[in-house]
Amino acid sequence: MKITIVAGARPNFMKIAPITRAIEAARALGKSISYRLVYTGRKDDTSLDASLFSDLDMKAPDVYLGVESSNPTSLTAGIMVAFEQELTENPAHVVLVVDDLTATMSCAIVAKKQGIKVAHLVAGTRSFDMKMPKEVNRMITDGLSDYLFTAGMVANRNLNQEGMIPEYIHYVGNILIDTIRFNRHRLVQPMWFSSLGLRKGNYLLLTLNRRDLLEKKAVLHSLLQTVIEKAGGMPIVAPLHPYVQKAVKSLEVNATNLHILPPQSYLHFGFLINQARGIVTDSGNIAEEATFLDVPCITLNTYAEHPETWRIGTNELVGENSFALSASLDKLLHGEWKHTTLPDRWDGRTAERIVQTLLNGNNS
Repeated sequence: MKITIVAGARPNFMKIAPITRAIEAARALGKSISYRLVYTGRKDDTSLDASLFSDLDMKAPDVYLGVESSNPTSLTAGIMVAFEQELTENPAHVVLVVDDLTATMSCAIVAKKQGIKVAHLVAGTRSFDMKMPKEVNRMITDGLSDYLFTAGMVANRNLNQEGMIPEYIHYVGNILIDTIRFNRHRLVQPMWFSSLGLRKGNYLLLTLNRRDLLEKKAVLHSLLQTVIEKAGGMPIVAPLHPYVQKAVKSLEVNATNLHILPPQSYLHFGFLINQARGIVTDSGNIAEEATFLDVPCITLNTYAEHPETWRIGTNELVGENSFALSASLDKLLHGEWKHTTLPDRWDGRTAERIVQTLLNGNNS
């Protein structure tokens, strides 16, 4: 069985790495299975730091399609044309796509048109907001998929309610937990950690990525001021991408305890999550990792792709509401935060279940 695995952005690799290891383990046991890793972006993409693949214990992509565009339609078209050529030159039995990017949807369409089975990793997540481009990508990809690999029962219910074929739905668990379990004892303290005067368990970690939030300058300013005021001088560590740094610096928020840093390597960033007093973020992935590591997490969003993180995990949703953020920070800093209960199938064996399902060919 030949599997083409598609990554469309850096975070996809965290979910792909365990699958590549599981495929290699199956091959070592004599199974007829191989994979080819495709990245739809450029080889010199600055988000792919030099240490990424060694940090994740995986090989670099076999091919870079080199498609970039800020226009979603141009990006879709460019990826489809390039991926069609890739599949023509390197045929596959299954194309595995991840999450909800434009690349995810584009490659799923091309594979389906070529008569190749599509496997969607982290299927069934919904915001129920069709104004979100990611929601459109999810709906289309799920509708085309022959293997719907879900992380939780909420995702299963979403797919069942949409009338998906039950035999196509496979509840495999949360693939991101495979990665954090594998790397938990490999995490590395950054060289600069002590020089900033940081101590384990005595700083807040702040991350921002959502462009729609960055555009709301007054809202963002209010949220940042709330974090700074509530921290009361405690260090706030903020590893931010350049476009986020620019947006934050334009607000002219001055605080000696706010340390704006460049993006960190995977093992360094994992260390920062694991040792934080608490986290303020707009990232679903970070909320999942925080839940596994039992670290308090406040998410600047009104929904979570994995509701388990707030239902039984350490996550709390405050949206873009400064008052809700303030109340949550009070609770966090007074040591009154809830502890995690690990959701079902966050056991580090999701990739094994996925590879076994593909080898069994349940949908053939």
